[in-house]
Amino acid sequence: MDAPTPFEIAVPEARLQHIRAGLRAADITYAPPGSGWAYGVDAAYLRELVDYWLDTYDWRRWETHLNRFPQFSVRIDDVDVRFQHIRGSGGRGPILMTHGWPGSILEFDQAAERLAFPERFGGRAEDGFDLVIPSLPGFGFSSRPNSPIGPRRVSEMWRSLMVDHLGYDRFLLQGGDFGSAVSSWLAHDAPKHVAGLHLNLCIPQPVPASEAVEGEVEWRAAYEAVQRRESAYMFEHMTKPQTIGAALSASPVAFAAWVIEKFHGWADTGGDIESRFSKEQLITNLMTYLVNDAVSSSIWMYAGTAAEAAAGRLSGLKVTVPTGVGLYPGEFLPAAPRGAMARNWNLVRLTQMPAGGHFAAFEEPAAFADDVRQFFLSL
Repeated sequence: MDAPTPFEIAVPEARLQHIRAGLRAADITYAPPGSGWAYGVDAAYLRELVDYWLDTYDWRRWETHLNRFPQFSVRIDDVDVRFQHIRGSGGRGPILMTHGWPGSILEFDQAAERLAFPERFGGRAEDGFDLVIPSLPGFGFSSRPNSPIGPRRVSEMWRSLMVDHLGYDRFLLQGGDFGSAVSSWLAHDAPKHVAGLHLNLCIPQPVPASEAVEGEVEWRAAYEAVQRRESAYMFEHMTKPQTIGAALSASPVAFAAWVIEKFHGWADTGGDIESRFSKEQLITNLMTYLVNDAVSSSIWMYAGTAAEAAAGRLSGLKVTVPTGVGLYPGEFLPAAPRGAMARNWNLVRLTQMPAGGHFAAFEEPAAFADDVRQFFLSL
């Protein structure tokens, strides 16, 4: 097996100028007066964000910031997997942490430092964990696969990363969004390597009403209602990824509109997106896709998920390793009854978090890190 080689983010200046040209060229569409976010992205806020992007934002500063953690690259299947490998002060773990869409490794930026070096935040150095934080295939700094792949295939790649390339026989897993599916399938398929699993999104697989636990039928109806309201984007991603990918890749403003509406609606924002995310963070997350031409290839993940589901690869999940779940009150997807979650996961800890939403590590890095640390130390 190839050994990982050092990797550093270094975006060519020509690519940055191409993005800036796209920002300058784009028109910001009109909206019904006073409508705000009611019909999707707030056109006035989008204009404000783009102006800041052009006049104030400095990618090179963030490039330096992201490069502060050691990064590596390794070829797995047909993908150059790029990942942060942080050696924590206590040498515990390691924890393999997986993001989702429309997120990136930036989601873990502040929580990672707290998990790896708790003594910097009033904790004990001996509680520091080693961390492995990869960009999903076709996302961020990892290269794209030759065709769409889904979470179970990615979980197989992650097993190879940890066991074959990094030499870890036992490790811990954390994930939300796509990271929840990837981590869960890795725990399902390779339990001898997984010492524990922590999730901040936990959606049990459907069962007939006759097999449902108390409250599950009502939860499923509420969950499906939210899916109908929020998931038009998902069905487009699953069925016509190249169409929407071509549209969003053509303009950084188009991609920004598509993504920041999710950060506004899925997080615990109370209607104010900057109560959770600064413009700097929103733009940097967007840039992790734009600087690598990863807008379309990230969307492929949805088509890959649909293909795996159609082939029966995403049914029958049963995780036997100890599992902890953090439930965040601002998560736009309603939380399932504990008994329903316990059907698919060996649920040993369920924490009702006081604040935060879908992007848990990004929104509440201190509380997120504390919950993850406490759970894994308990094992």
